[in-house]
Amino acid sequence: MRSLTRLVWLLPLTLFITACASGPQVRSDYDQSADFAAYRTFAFMEPLGTDRAGYTTLLTQRLKTLTRLQMEQRGYVYDAESPDLLVNFLAQSQQKTQYVPPPPMPWGPNYYGYRMGWYDPWVGYGFGPDVIQYTQGVLSVDLIDARKQQLVWEGVGTSVIDNVEQAVSEKQLAPVVADIFAKYPFLAGSAEVNKTGQ
Repeated sequence: MRSLTRLVWLLPLTLFITACASGPQVRSDYDQSADFAAYRTFAFMEPLGTDRAGYTTLLTQRLKTLTRLQMEQRGYVYDAESPDLLVNFLAQSQQKTQYVPPPPMPWGPNYYGYRMGWYDPWVGYGFGPDVIQYTQGVLSVDLIDARKQQLVWEGVGTSVIDNVEQAVSEKQLAPVVADIFAKYPFLAGSAEVNKTGQ
């Protein structure tokens, strides 16, 4: 009974963490007043948010490769001289703590008619609160109007990281970047919203 009760009580949190581990939770937003039909070319910010140490990191190199692929698939042309859009990245990881309150007792206040008011819960039954610690990773891709220097679209992916070193590999980053851009609702030179990219 003890194991079953705790399993049922922890199930929602476990499903949340498992869902994040299998794929990022992605949200996006865009400036509805921006003229997306005017955007046909892109380049990368200098410096990028993932290059805080003053040099190009491996993470940045991989993100640039993956993002360029996504932008070109949507008809945008890379143009470092006069881009319409500038791409920026922000990435961070942090330790998170999730408090899980204790489950309800599996018995009523008069369990077998003698426990109420006489005894504390059995020691070792494990009906106290749980604290679960995990690493959360957040990757943000920003598109900025190069002329106005104004953010026009952002996509943010949040996931639970099992292995920090593997999380920045191209193999792990590729599906995350793809999932983020799946929320981008435009094609180059078009202001028509793609409903599947919302």
